[in-house]
Amino acid sequence: MRLNEFGAREAAARIAKGELSSEDLVRACLARIAEREPSVHAFAHVATEAALAAARDADTALLLGDGPFGPLHGVPVAIKDIIETADMPTQYNSRLYRGFRPAQDAACVSILRSAGAVLIGKTETIEFAAHGRNPVTLNPHDLKRTPGGSSSGSAAAVADMMVPLSLGTQTGGSVIRPAAFCGVFGMKPTWGTVNGEGAKLFSLSLDTIGWYARTIDDVALLAGLYEVSSEQHPVPASLNLAWCATPYWDRAVPEMQTAFHATLERLHAAGASLTELRMDEAFSTVNDLKERVMRAEGRVAFLHLHHRSPDKLSSGIRKRMGRTDDRLLRQALDAAAMLRIAFDRMAEPFDAVLTPAVTGVAPEGLAYAGDPIFNGMWTLLHVPCLSLPVMSGEQGLPIGLQLVGPRFSDARVIAAARRIMQLLG
Repeated sequence: MRLNEFGAREAAARIAKGELSSEDLVRACLARIAEREPSVHAFAHVATEAALAAARDADTALLLGDGPFGPLHGVPVAIKDIIETADMPTQYNSRLYRGFRPAQDAACVSILRSAGAVLIGKTETIEFAAHGRNPVTLNPHDLKRTPGGSSSGSAAAVADMMVPLSLGTQTGGSVIRPAAFCGVFGMKPTWGTVNGEGAKLFSLSLDTIGWYARTIDDVALLAGLYEVSSEQHPVPASLNLAWCATPYWDRAVPEMQTAFHATLERLHAAGASLTELRMDEAFSTVNDLKERVMRAEGRVAFLHLHHRSPDKLSSGIRKRMGRTDDRLLRQALDAAAMLRIAFDRMAEPFDAVLTPAVTGVAPEGLAYAGDPIFNGMWTLLHVPCLSLPVMSGEQGLPIGLQLVGPRFSDARVIAAARRIMQLLG
């Protein structure tokens, strides 16, 4: 195994034992970036010299015993370029912010630094993680296909072994969909459990900081670092899963439907208890509610930029600046609140709920980042979501499954994911 292929937890353990230097690890990741970036285009900015200096500082601190050392001491991490970093540009893929350098780190970045992480660069994103300018990032499994959006570069960088961990954000499907298309783990925790201060606001009711990893251990590492759950949850010896086709099952392509049911059969054969979770008629509007809330709050988030420099905003954002009917918005927010309570009650008896993460494999081209229909509903419900790279489809390309659970059941969902990975091998 090459050094850049190590997961974060394993790399941190080897660094702590003196078996691996942070500088060697960072150099290996930078070499991989140099090799693959001309094809994949995952990064908006690579902080080569700063990352190497931070790695050398991490190695020196270990030699001097100058602790305490965090769980990511010396480990490189990439950051989606809508999340502020004090020592690197934060440009949002926007003409308005070319070369912009914030005065301080976002809260989620500050926690990474406190844990000893080495920030290696900023990853590409759709403009403001919203609409408009698409990044040029390509899917490392097939360079003719999208990696998904809006956390395009974050997912591609982890999938292509450029970095073991990265941060993304989700307002609709922007963590889970790229994870599913790129064949890595993607975690969107319960809404509000990770401080979003310093990440560009799109929708106050929906925006969530999330992350990418190649192992479930590394997913759990960041969940612990961000303290998204108040308790630990053991891996269940006997897995009690629900499965939910959702009201949008007909949007899944036949290949996805076949792969989903084949995975259920494998889990049943391996001893998992499976129960179909049927959503009643009230849930059939959940995606419409998400769209209404996202458009209304997105207008508020971008209104100042629209007034200041409308010519520098993409047409995709400008088209969404019309005001939403306040009465309909209030109805949508009230309905969403009721559906959150209803889903929590439905899902509570189970270790987790298994559902599709995407409609199929990644589409060809960059004009379309894929259908988020199997993502936005869960974002609106504020529940934890975890994409599992356990299926393949057309030409062996990844198709992700998704685990969800009641709000604040993040640790339980991660434990269920561990058991699923064990059962599926």
